[in-house]
Amino acid sequence: MNDASLIAARHGRRLTLFICLMLLVGLNLRPALSSLSPLLGRIQQETALTPLGIGTLTTLPVLCLGLFAPLAPRLARRLGPERALSLGLLALAAALAIRALPSLWLLFFGTLLVGGAIGVCGSLLPSLVKRELPRGADLMTGVYTMALCLGGALGAGISVPLAELLGSWSLSLASWSLLALAALIAWRLGMPQPRPEPLSSDQPTPAVSLLRSPLAWQVTGFMGSQSSLAYIVFGWLPVLMQRRGLGEGEAGWLLAMSVMSQLLAALGAPWLARLGRDQRLAALLLLGASAGGILILLLGPLEARWLGAALLGVGQGGCFSLALTLIVLRSGTHQLAGQLSGMAQGIGYCLAALGPLSVGLLLQFGAGNRTISLLLMVIVSLAAGCAMLAGRQRRLEVADGRAVTR
Repeated sequence: MNDASLIAARHGRRLTLFICLMLLVGLNLRPALSSLSPLLGRIQQETALTPLGIGTLTTLPVLCLGLFAPLAPRLARRLGPERALSLGLLALAAALAIRALPSLWLLFFGTLLVGGAIGVCGSLLPSLVKRELPRGADLMTGVYTMALCLGGALGAGISVPLAELLGSWSLSLASWSLLALAALIAWRLGMPQPRPEPLSSDQPTPAVSLLRSPLAWQVTGFMGSQSSLAYIVFGWLPVLMQRRGLGEGEAGWLLAMSVMSQLLAALGAPWLARLGRDQRLAALLLLGASAGGILILLLGPLEARWLGAALLGVGQGGCFSLALTLIVLRSGTHQLAGQLSGMAQGIGYCLAALGPLSVGLLLQFGAGNRTISLLLMVIVSLAAGCAMLAGRQRRLEVADGRAVTR
């Protein structure tokens, strides 16, 4: 075997290992969130939390996704993205374990820390993918988004059976720390060699340069609005379906079915985005599927609930994958991808946190499913408006120390 063949084989093994690690990391970034909602009834019974208190519990991790995501580029510059991701996984494992401790305050603190850890990890992934697979970054984004969806489905589907098996909802929540520890160990053993690239001292801070970019705000708006829909579903769909007469277990499996339906859509969305001249049509088709699924679940006949869950999953899985794909496609370099990821997920998730909180407030004041459906349709419309702008074939580049659109 000649030198070129050896180099190609070594490069292939490196990429295969990187993809496997991305899948394992992605598998950890949703169970901590989706495992909570099927257990909200038990938590409310044992803790006597009001609907507003439960709404705060579902809002905290989403808010922290946004508050902590902008830290990711800074940690990546200081530690290197590989070590920063290790730190995020360690914090996630610790946060999940904290939620098992017998204290309401620690439940809230652990949930807050879960959101922060996922915010950091999730913001680092687009930059790493852009660096390791620059030509296929959009397709690889679909692959690890599929792992996120699978993790979310597992969290929603087996949280109630785990609570029955372990005899406690808190132990059910904490059991996911074992998966996070496994990902941390695997990442530390096989992660790419650190290649930190610190910014020069005369370069403006990433937040300042991107805050002046309309394209960055358009991507951020799409990320935030579609995420708001997703976290309303994660946090409240089982509760809303129980209000329609479903049992606790079936409501949890309905959410799991919806999230499982996201798998193929998450993988296929980047391919769909490549079919047209830009990504606008793909975004509108996926948002239409989300809207149809929501209306069937909340207002349609219960006999069609599994169809509604599948349709909702296809739309939401595709939208989230497309939102991450837009971060990659709209960035000229992997450094810009990291900066745009921090802004889109940071500000976007802070806006998204208003969704679960709003539903909690509506339920506190006795709102029905029609009112909640109206709120969700408003969010879908906002996402569609952002998609029509962010989906155009444009890209951020650096010129004269600032981000420009070309």
